[in-house]
Amino acid sequence: MSYFASKTRYDKMSYNRCGNSGLLLPAVSLGLWHNFGGVDDYQNMKDILLRAFDLGITHFDLANNYGPPPGSAESNLKNILQSELASHRDELIISTKAGYLMWEGPYGEWGSRKYLLSSLDQSLERMGLEYVDIFYSHRPDPYTPLEETMMALHSAVQQGKALYVGISNYDAEQTGRAVDILESLGTPCLIHQPRYNMFDRWVEDGLLDVLKNRGVGCIPFSPLAQGLLTNRYLDGIPKGSRIDSESIFLNKENLDPATMVKVKALNQHAEQRGQSLAQMALAWILEKKQVTSVLIGASSVSQLEANVDTIQNLEFSRDELAYIDNILV
Repeated sequence: MSYFASKTRYDKMSYNRCGNSGLLLPAVSLGLWHNFGGVDDYQNMKDILLRAFDLGITHFDLANNYGPPPGSAESNLKNILQSELASHRDELIISTKAGYLMWEGPYGEWGSRKYLLSSLDQSLERMGLEYVDIFYSHRPDPYTPLEETMMALHSAVQQGKALYVGISNYDAEQTGRAVDILESLGTPCLIHQPRYNMFDRWVEDGLLDVLKNRGVGCIPFSPLAQGLLTNRYLDGIPKGSRIDSESIFLNKENLDPATMVKVKALNQHAEQRGQSLAQMALAWILEKKQVTSVLIGASSVSQLEANVDTIQNLEFSRDELAYIDNILV
């Protein structure tokens, strides 16, 4: 059955300017970190992507190693783009990253020019694209001069393989230096992708100020703390959940009694706002003026729709914000 995009896809989604650029991003963007790999159900991921586009989500975020296996999320996106979304390519913002381990040997990770540009070529081939809209350095490299890493990003733009560049997981000091180098090369840093949620607020210790002052956008990942900021664990650990497996991002120790007291208090306040805990957690991030878009994952169409509904209520009073801060202390 052929896909026909909804004619009302831009009616409800809000779009925010990314830093000082001319680019607008949807308030909610879709990350293909989980549920889009070679081990996942293809029809389900296809349904999620197409429904996301119908809801006005124009930004799909990937990395070279997303899967599993690594690279398979990009390959799956290629199939969906070519079969259903080819005529809408100019309506999409597609990003990928390089930085983590992707292949064996000394050139398969980190931030060298060799690795970044080779990885981008591989990503473009996997996705069947001539260019990506945003290419990121996925993490700072302690072994490679920052100038080399930023020069590689600049080269990607000069070669027509990326329209914009960004960085991810860089701290405030590293970000300031990266922005300086890119500006000197004539390729501004468009955006930063940090981990940020109610339980992980490191970006508030300088990074958000740097981004605001330098005109760089911000698109936080892991806004729901790998499911901790949802109703999933309110009554214990459900059988078969990711936390019950060998997840390196969330484990049973994260669900200690003190943390669960906070989660339940946050959930009660979310209910008073007429939202789910996940919706309030997303709205709390989008309330920050430095934030351009929030990056969500989705395991089903219904979960996607519920998270997108967040944009219907993004307002917080000062008293609310203070109350939430008091819970999180």
